[in-house]
Amino acid sequence: MANHKSTKKRMRSDRTKNEGNKYLHKTVRNAVRAHLLDSDKDKEKKAPSIISMIDKLEKRNVIHKNKAGRLKSKLMKKSS
Repeated sequence: MANHKSTKKRMRSDRTKNEGNKYLHKTVRNAVRAHLLDSDKDKEKKAPSIISMIDKLEKRNVIHKNKAGRLKSKLMKKSS
């Protein structure tokens, strides 16, 4: 267990950040899955917003840059 006041605060803030990152990651996974399974004509309109979400996760180091590239490539291939 942590002994220092700053370490206890760090543990609290890390837990909060972890929960937020987990939520965002799950949201992106669901959006990508829905986009790939969807068969309507609005795919070209939805793809940029999903790509923006992926870029934000990559910038925050929630997902690796190579994974972000793979996801964006897959989205663009399926939406065209």
